Amino acid sequence: MADISAVPSNGLASETVEEAHSASERPDRLEEACGVFGLYAPGIEVAKMTYFGLFALQHRGQESAGIATFADGRVQLHKDMGLVTQVFDEKILNDLSGSISVGHTRYSTTGSSKVVNAQPVLVETRLGPLVLAHNGNLVNTVDLRNQLLADNWVLETTTDSEGIAYAIAHEIQLGMDFRDAVISACKLCEGAFSLVIGTSEGIMGVRDPHGIRPLVIGILPKEDPTDRGPVHYVLASETCALDIIGADYLRDVEPGELVRITQRGLESFHWAEQPERKLCIFEMIYFARPDSQMHNESLYSYRVRIGHHLAKESPVDADIVIAVPDSGIPAAIGFSQISGIPYVEGLIKNRYVGRTFIQPTQKMRELGIRMKLNPLRDVLEGKRVIIVDDSIVRGTTSRKIVKALRDAGAAEVHMRISSPPVTHPCFYGIDTDSQDHLIAATKSVAEIAEQIGVDSLCYLSWEGMLEATRETTTSFCSACFTGKYPIAIPEPLKRSKLMLEEAATV
Repeated sequence: MADISAVPSNGLASETVEEAHSASERPDRLEEACGVFGLYAPGIEVAKMTYFGLFALQHRGQESAGIATFADGRVQLHKDMGLVTQVFDEKILNDLSGSISVGHTRYSTTGSSKVVNAQPVLVETRLGPLVLAHNGNLVNTVDLRNQLLADNWVLETTTDSEGIAYAIAHEIQLGMDFRDAVISACKLCEGAFSLVIGTSEGIMGVRDPHGIRPLVIGILPKEDPTDRGPVHYVLASETCALDIIGADYLRDVEPGELVRITQRGLESFHWAEQPERKLCIFEMIYFARPDSQMHNESLYSYRVRIGHHLAKESPVDADIVIAVPDSGIPAAIGFSQISGIPYVEGLIKNRYVGRTFIQPTQKMRELGIRMKLNPLRDVLEGKRVIIVDDSIVRGTTSRKIVKALRDAGAAEVHMRISSPPVTHPCFYGIDTDSQDHLIAATKSVAEIAEQIGVDSLCYLSWEGMLEATRETTTSFCSACFTGKYPIAIPEPLKRSKLMLEEAATV
């Protein structure tokens, strides 16, 4: 979900340049945009279940959270800045009555991080209130917003998600019902969008024609097996959100599909003429939780397998294999299994360091990475170490980690990355720097190795990454590695994030 202004002119599509994340403040890794969740469960108070669903999706966004519920045609909505556990308490959840819900966790892809931009988005329509939760990023947001402004709609935020919601409201104003309005509005949208939409009738789930962001359907078993009422359905970004509430995975929402869940049950509508599956490959490598299921297996299993490929492609003589926790652990285990080099814990992660607004002291800043990762000296001292991570973005964090390992006595440090070099920015819902800040876009592997201070550096090959998926190479978007974007990028947006020579060729 992106924040935008009327026209992006400087690469920071936000309300003001000052409000945007500066390069020095941005986390040195790819950040997911959002997590979405929806529940249709007549006879059950759904707010607490939605809370736990969002809790399971917290990794997809830590800036804000929100839940909307429907009761007797009315909406109760609570959203605020912070983690799910900070935004909600028992009293707030008890006030969110109803058996239809939509929830959201947010990480802004660019620009301002304010409560006004938190989701779900609520709009009033001719047919009653509608709430929308969005994971992804539109590439034609400027055109969509300008069209809505020309139609005299008053937009209150800077998000593309609001644009989608008001586009639906506009189609309803022209006489369409909820379903047809959503389909019509989606045909106006270009880019990545997985949506959960709530109305007084039920919930809808929608994926863009390429299915770049995930969205799954679950069924919540009823406590009373004799209950003949409507089936209780769940929509969520990942299957881990189904697991936490005891729901069973049914299937994915398909690219270019709308599912509508009401008292009539689940109905499916394929609204895109030529859908072409292009799931973001980084969902497989890093974003989704390792216990989530994709392609009939856990992502943990896939990540162990890419570790196998990594070990075969880039062997090195060493004493121990360690991981950058937590994202590098499965691939490091896979590397160890194939190489025969023992896997050990060499870095301990402080799992309670989230997005803090308290600035560390200068001394703590100098310690750098140790607020989050602390090396084990007795494990590392005198050892030739292989350290496995999922990616390198700018290289600043990798350099700090390597320095911490050497300070702890590591004799050699060899880094292995379980994905190819990230050379291009994402326009589809991942927060990436402009291309000139991506270290692999301007430096060779040897130059990167020298800059981050390792004895050797190897990346997983593009072919090895895709072979490990056991899917066809055309099933994924891997534009961050190849520069081949499956959805056309408008010229102003290309120029805002790509280096000039690249912008001219994409």
